[in-house]
Amino acid sequence: MMRERSNYVCQQCGYETTGWLGKCPECGSWGSLVETVVSEKSKVKGQRSKVEAKEPISLARIPTKSTIRTSTKISELDRVLGGGLVTGQVVLLAGEPGIGKSTLLLQAGDKIASVKNTILYVSGEESPHQLKLRANRLGIKSKGITILDETDVDAIDGYLTPLPSLLIIDSIQTMSTGDLSGMAGSVGQVRECTYRLIRLAKSKNIPLFIVGHVTKEGAVAGPAVLMHLVDTVLWFEGDKSLMFRLLRAVKNRFGPTDEVGIFTMGEEGLSSVTNPAKLFLGSDKSRVSGSAVVSVMQGTRPILVEVQALVVPSKMAFPKRIAQGVDNRRFELLLAVVTRRLGLPLYEYDCYLNVVGGILIKGDPSADLAICLAVSSAFYEKPLPEKLLAIGEVGLLGEIREVQGQEKRIKEAKRLGFSKIVTSKEVGYLSQAVKKYLG
Repeated sequence: MMRERSNYVCQQCGYETTGWLGKCPECGSWGSLVETVVSEKSKVKGQRSKVEAKEPISLARIPTKSTIRTSTKISELDRVLGGGLVTGQVVLLAGEPGIGKSTLLLQAGDKIASVKNTILYVSGEESPHQLKLRANRLGIKSKGITILDETDVDAIDGYLTPLPSLLIIDSIQTMSTGDLSGMAGSVGQVRECTYRLIRLAKSKNIPLFIVGHVTKEGAVAGPAVLMHLVDTVLWFEGDKSLMFRLLRAVKNRFGPTDEVGIFTMGEEGLSSVTNPAKLFLGSDKSRVSGSAVVSVMQGTRPILVEVQALVVPSKMAFPKRIAQGVDNRRFELLLAVVTRRLGLPLYEYDCYLNVVGGILIKGDPSADLAICLAVSSAFYEKPLPEKLLAIGEVGLLGEIREVQGQEKRIKEAKRLGFSKIVTSKEVGYLSQAVKKYLG
């Protein structure tokens, strides 16, 4: 029988040793030695494993196979996955604590269990009684969900009879193997446990969800190779104080990586949002100064959001510039353009900006025109016309430029009843837009 033991390998230079050292004696890197598992059989000199010889195949001769997907019955989750789960697919779900990862997987397990066979939920963080309390709060009463309170990754294989339709590991940082001496959550344990779970899911053709923690910097905890091993990496984000949640596909071997799922967190768990305009647009029909509507892209989906600005006289030597939902440096740049190209004395005023709903506009310059119009509207204390949508990037010269996916944004805005669309086709410069719509 092949016997295994632990070993330490340097992540910088590949130096191997049987004992843990503070730094690598070869390259001198501190903390670069990671515990791994090596086979004693592979160390026998002159002994080679018998591997079946394979021949290269022409790409044109490889047959095309249709991908069979299993729907999770959650429309926004299926949207991000590319239509559903693929047999043997390994999905890493990461996000901040309390954002709703376990809630989403418990709801997905309930939907799949109502159609397919049993769901095996391996919980290493919460006890079965805690999961039962959450299930009662979410209204989940399915008998197809089996809870396993286990942290030994090698023992999971014994509970896969009969084969479940879905395997959920919550979380990978609590799993460990007896072949390594390191504690659960260490780099060596996380990498080895992930590799064994992937090998188990692929060999038995079971879709697998793995919950991963994040570091204080916002990255997936554990080695970077963890994201390379899995098939799909989903990122769950949002402000825990708000009801709004976003699910992004950072990596997906079986679908697109530019789709975004939108959820709301309520008393009954996560709900898919099919019409984001109701979430980010105000319900008040009366127009007030300092408000503008813009269409931003979240993946391939255009979302209409409201931008609010407030301009008040400043009593400080240096006026305040505070923006929420937009990069503060971008906001200061646009204020400089408004001051110079429109002649507004904003250096005597405190300027505040807020994107309604808590959504973050990152790397999308399409909101520039709406921000400038909202600031100008707040300064003149004159509201913009009703059903007006502003889309465009504003340059330092005050010119308005076309943005990516502009036609798709306009189509979505017209579908929601916006009749006045302000783009680079209607006005060429910011001064023209302010004069036309604010007098």
